[in-house]
Amino acid sequence: MNEIPLPYSEPLRLHQIGAGLTRTLEPDAAQRTKIAKALSLASLDSFTADVSVTPTVSGWRMTGRVVAEAVQSCGLTLEPIPVSIDRNFVVNLVEITEEEPDEDGEIDIELDDEFPDEVEDGKIDLGQYAVEQLFLSLDPFPRKDGAVFVQPPEPVEISPFAALKALKDKSEG
Repeated sequence: MNEIPLPYSEPLRLHQIGAGLTRTLEPDAAQRTKIAKALSLASLDSFTADVSVTPTVSGWRMTGRVVAEAVQSCGLTLEPIPVSIDRNFVVNLVEITEEEPDEDGEIDIELDDEFPDEVEDGKIDLGQYAVEQLFLSLDPFPRKDGAVFVQPPEPVEISPFAALKALKDKSEG
C-alpha cells in the first residue's frame, strides 16, 4: 500500500524525550509551499510551531502553539483572504502495545476524558501534529466580507405539449 507523503515531517523517537523535550519548528519556503498545497491555501507566508513533549503516567503529553500567516481563497468569489493564526494545543499520546487478555478473555483499557492519539513505531511526528493544528485553525468555508451566495433560479420544467406548441408556432410563423 502506498502511503501519502506528508507535506512536513519532523519525526521524534520516544527515547529522545527523556524527562521532557521542547522544539521550535520553522518550515522553510519550499516546505511551506508543500503545506499550503496540501491544505488548499493560496499561500503560507510564515509558520512556526513551538512544541513540548513530556512523559505522563500513561504516555506523553504534547503541548504547543502554532503561529502562521496564510492566505485562503473565498469559497464564493475566489478572492484572497489573509488569515492570522495563533493557536495553543494539547495532545495526549499513548504507545500501542499488545495486551494479553485476562482470564475472562477481556483486555482492560483505561481512557481519560479524551481519547489519546496512538504512537506507532516508537516515534512521534511533530511536523505532522503542527500541520494538523494549523489545519484545525483554518476556516473550512472561508468567505470574504460582504460575499453573498445567490441561488440561481430553478429551471422551469417544460411540458412536452408546450414544446410541441412552440414548434407549431415556429412552423406557422
